[in-house]
Amino acid sequence: MTTDQRVLDWLLDSDPALRWQVERDLGGAPPEVWQATRARVATEGFGARLLAEQGDDGQWAGGAFFPAGFFGSPEAEEPGQPWVATTWVLKDLREWGVDAAALADTSDKLAANSRWEYDDLPYWGGEVDVCINSYTLASGAWLGADVSRLVAWFPEHRLADGGWNCEAEEGDSVRSSFHSTLNAARGILAYERITGDTSMRDARHGGEEYLLSRRLMFRATTGEPVGEFVSRFVYPNRHRYSALAALDHFRDVALHEGTPPDSRLAEAVDLVRSARQPDGTWLQTTPLAGRTWFDTDVREGQPSRWLTLIGTRVLDWWDAAA
Repeated sequence: MTTDQRVLDWLLDSDPALRWQVERDLGGAPPEVWQATRARVATEGFGARLLAEQGDDGQWAGGAFFPAGFFGSPEAEEPGQPWVATTWVLKDLREWGVDAAALADTSDKLAANSRWEYDDLPYWGGEVDVCINSYTLASGAWLGADVSRLVAWFPEHRLADGGWNCEAEEGDSVRSSFHSTLNAARGILAYERITGDTSMRDARHGGEEYLLSRRLMFRATTGEPVGEFVSRFVYPNRHRYSALAALDHFRDVALHEGTPPDSRLAEAVDLVRSARQPDGTWLQTTPLAGRTWFDTDVREGQPSRWLTLIGTRVLDWWDAAA
């Protein structure tokens, strides 16, 4: 499938954080072009704006996962949660392609100054939530921090069915979660790509098999759809699972490992294709509630550049293999 030139031009008319990925994944630009655009993320637009909000202690909003003073404040009673603290910002900056050199002292500053709200644990050691630990693993690898505790943690905390679930740490579940498993797999893959360490690959493959055996969308017990969230594509998706987010991960895996698409992805691909609008775009669903530093995408019901980038590259990858 060739991206319509009007859609491609629309996607290219965007923040450098998005544009370089459009150039690389859809536009066929040579490396020197998209790498030059990627280098601008730290000095222009979204990336530069987030970097400017970093505190002298290395944190954002004064906290690890939540902003300082969140608990007991009126904000804690509002829907959703704030997305302005350190972990969420590092996740965005890393995924937008910011060079780690732009955060030269951040690893050391966080080691010295940042503690998790859970049990006051040190930042780079992670805590007990699978999703939080997956973001910390990937960001630590990116910034050169010591995340050896987390490298050991993920294989140790896989459940018997192959995946992960944040509720398992509280003894509330022995079954894996689509959300937790995808986040764990994405964090491990990011760590592997950055460091070259494949020691967690078997654990990652086990989590991916959990999702593939359910065709990304269905319950193993009944074969029924696992939930409405599967078809609600949103950017930024933060921790939220969807068929689109899962397919984007499996595309990353295939490109990293040099493997073809798994046939069990077909129904999820059909779902993504059915959500594509006649003009070649995908629409934003309901953005996740909570405070942000600034908006990075459109309101509900509007064509989303981010979702269109992701949806188009997923279908391009699938169709090229077919």
